[in-house]
Parts: sequence; structure tokens; C-alpha cells
Amino acid sequence: MLAVALGLAMAGPSLAQTAAERPLKLVALGDSLTAGYGLPASAAFPAKLQKALRDKGITVEISNAGVSGDTTSGGLARLDWSLPKDVDGVILELGANDALRGIDPQVARQSLEEILKRLKARNIPVLLCGMYAPPNYGEQYAAKFNAIYPELAKQYEVPLYPFFLEGVATVERLNQPDGLHPTEAGVEAIVANILPTVEAFIGAIRRQRG
Repeated sequence: MLAVALGLAMAGPSLAQTAAERPLKLVALGDSLTAGYGLPASAAFPAKLQKALRDKGITVEISNAGVSGDTTSGGLARLDWSLPKDVDGVILELGANDALRGIDPQVARQSLEEILKRLKARNIPVLLCGMYAPPNYGEQYAAKFNAIYPELAKQYEVPLYPFFLEGVATVERLNQPDGLHPTEAGVEAIVANILPTVEAFIGAIRRQRG
């Protein structure tokens, strides 16, 4: 056994070292805000977040599973084939299109809840990104919609980033002419704001994986 161990050590990194160095594999499951609508792939949220983490010495691979125009129901429908078997965690960003279209908040809640249930059954950690409803559907609609994310985060014991567009929504210089989709600078602002939450999420995954 000692000879085998010495041989492995001389041949290269140990299996333990190799496992430790394997990049953590995350999937960003979302809509156009994740997909990078109107931007080159390198400027989309997953790519920018991956670079920011790697710049801090955190080895991670983040797949872009964003589909422009997707609702929570659409995300649920494609959940199983959007995630590779070896995924270590999911950043879940869905709901903006539900709110923009005035979809019943209960429908959005049920879809997000089913996504969380399925991921929990597969023992896949989730970082839930919240969204706020626009004011044009009234206070009652906004109250019901906005409550979805903190309530589900508490119910399923997952970390919550309260508002994905924090610091970017309604800021003209950080959004494309449609006023809805971030520019590259807007994406960079999103990444800078969410980065501490993602770092904590990754730390929790690594502790869980041992």
C-alpha cells in the first residue's frame, strides 16, 4: 500500500488533490437577465460572475441556462434537461416575465416551489434570486408577487438574494434603450452587488460536500 501511495505521489497530484481542485459547477437558470439579452455571451451574467469569482481565486464553472422570454413555468418545464448530472448548485433567477405580463402570482409561486422541490430532492443547493413586480399592476398584485421569494426561501431553507436588479433597475445609464435589460456595465453592477452572496453560497456548498 505504501508503494502504491508513493507511486501515485510521484506520478502526479493525489486523487484527493484532484477532487479539491475540480471547479465547482454551477448553473444559472433564468430568463433574459441571465441569458444576456442584447449582449455578447462574454458579457452575460454567468460569464461575468464566473470571471469575478476566478479573479478572487475561486475556481468555478457557471453554465448559462438563461432563456429570453422565459417565465417561471417555462423554467420548470425545462428544468430536468437544463441541469447536468454533476451540477453542484443552481442560481435561480426567474419571475421577471411573470411580473411584466401580470401572471397570477400564485402561478409563479407554484412553479418556483416545484423547481425548489425537485432540486431539493436531488440534493442540489439553490441560491434564489428575488424579483419585484412593476407598479403598473397595483399594490395588491405587487404585495402578493414580491412576497413569493422571501416566503419560499424561508420554507425551503435556501439563501435569498432579495432583488436581482438591485442598484440597476431604473438606472438609465445601466440599462439598454428598452429600460428592462442591463447593459454590460449594468451586468457588472449586478455581479458586484451579488458577489458576496454567491461567495457565501459557494462556501456553504463546499462545506456540505466536505
